[in-house]
Amino acid sequence: MQITTFDDLIAAGHDQAAPQRFLFVFLKTVLAKDHSSSEARDFEAGSGGSLSAIMSLDRRLDELSDFSSIKTEADGLSQDWDKMLVACMSGDNGRMPTAEQAEEPLKRMIAEVETGGDLSRYICFDRQGVPLQFESRAN
Repeated sequence: MQITTFDDLIAAGHDQAAPQRFLFVFLKTVLAKDHSSSEARDFEAGSGGSLSAIMSLDRRLDELSDFSSIKTEADGLSQDWDKMLVACMSGDNGRMPTAEQAEEPLKRMIAEVETGGDLSRYICFDRQGVPLQFESRAN
C-alpha cells in the first residue's frame, strides 16, 4: 500500500495483524547558527535549513481518527512546528506496545533528527497533512 495521506497511514495501521502504536516527532525547520549568506538566502526563499525536534507524542491506533485531530492535539502543546515525523510500533502476541515501550524509539527518532541522520525510513507530513519525502543519504 502506498501512503499518500494520513488517512492511508491510519488504514495501513488497521491492516496490520499486530496492534499499532504511532510515534510522532514534531519538527521545526531552522537556520543553522553557523549559516552562510547563501544558506540564509535559500532559507528565506523557503528551502534548506536544519530540522529541530520540538516535541514528541505516542498514540494507540484507536486514539487516532484523522490528521486534523493529531494536529489539533499537537497545536495545543506547541504551534511552533512545521513537520510531523511518524513511525509505528507493532505489538507482540496481540498486546499493544505501552507508552513506556515507546519512549526509547521516540528518543532514537529525536536523536536521528538532531544528528542529521537518515530520516527516509519515516513518514513525514507538513502542517497541512501533505506528505513529504526525505531522500536516503548515501554512505
